[in-house]
Amino acid sequence: MSEQIRTLRVERMARLADGVLEVQLVDPAGAPLPTWEPGAHIVLRLANGVHRQYSLCGDPTDTRSWTVAVHRSPTSRGGSSHVHERLRVESPLPVEGPNNHFPLAPAGRYLLLAGGIGITPILAMARRLRALGAEFELVYCGRGRSVMAYREELAGWRDPRVTLHADDEQDGPLDLGALLTGRPGAAVYCCGPEPMIAAVERLAPDPALVNVERFRAAAAPESADGATSDDTSDGAFDVVLTGGECIRVESDLSVLEALERAGHAVPSSCREGICGTCETKVVQGEPDHRDSVLSEAERAENGSMMICVSRARCAQLVLEL
Repeated sequence: MSEQIRTLRVERMARLADGVLEVQLVDPAGAPLPTWEPGAHIVLRLANGVHRQYSLCGDPTDTRSWTVAVHRSPTSRGGSSHVHERLRVESPLPVEGPNNHFPLAPAGRYLLLAGGIGITPILAMARRLRALGAEFELVYCGRGRSVMAYREELAGWRDPRVTLHADDEQDGPLDLGALLTGRPGAAVYCCGPEPMIAAVERLAPDPALVNVERFRAAAAPESADGATSDDTSDGAFDVVLTGGECIRVESDLSVLEALERAGHAVPSSCREGICGTCETKVVQGEPDHRDSVLSEAERAENGSMMICVSRARCAQLVLEL
């Protein structure tokens, strides 16, 4: 995980679709920026104190600039609204990253699924796969074409492997079940609204082939009586740091909050378990993983945890801090 913070300059801003603003960032001194791989994101440290994660959607080999596209959320908590209302060309902007928790792994063939602004990491993947001559299919869904960023570029490819599905031009939303069952063996990469991601995870014939990136943490599943199926305790527990300090994590605090109250400055960003910034090595104990970053295999190893949301299945965790 990269923790480097660099102050970049906003070189260009362009409206791509209704409610979507593209922002291009460069080093103010013209220094080269690190290359990145499709699926990578950066964290913008906005002037209002809010930190927000956005997928890189430009050219991964371009060392001159980084590009993100920001959808203005109607329920913005100060991130997207600040970018749309306050950010200006020439503004300095501290940036963390790039980091990648949604990497494109080798596969025989791919099914790329994007919903709304979820096209940003998926677009970088599609460009890479086209350049490699790989076997892939891209399906991009939106309520209407007016809100679908990068639709003109994708339409301009004139590639039969690319489908733009605008709900208002079809008979409603895409039939994800039929799509997924009709592509057996394909590695699925999906980014979009939570209902879309949840449906893909539920309907995919082989969950092991599904890779997703979320904008919000996934909700805990509910049982028939409406209670969450998570049988772990939300009670208090202790966190012991490798230096020997013991910190009590009360039931109303996250591990991150407890550490901050004890005077420890720990890198963090989303505080929802979706960005990976606060990933911390677990030396001893069993975490109660509640993030949307680690794979099931990584969770089973219990080698690390996202301390902004995950808790403990034991009385004491030892963390490398």
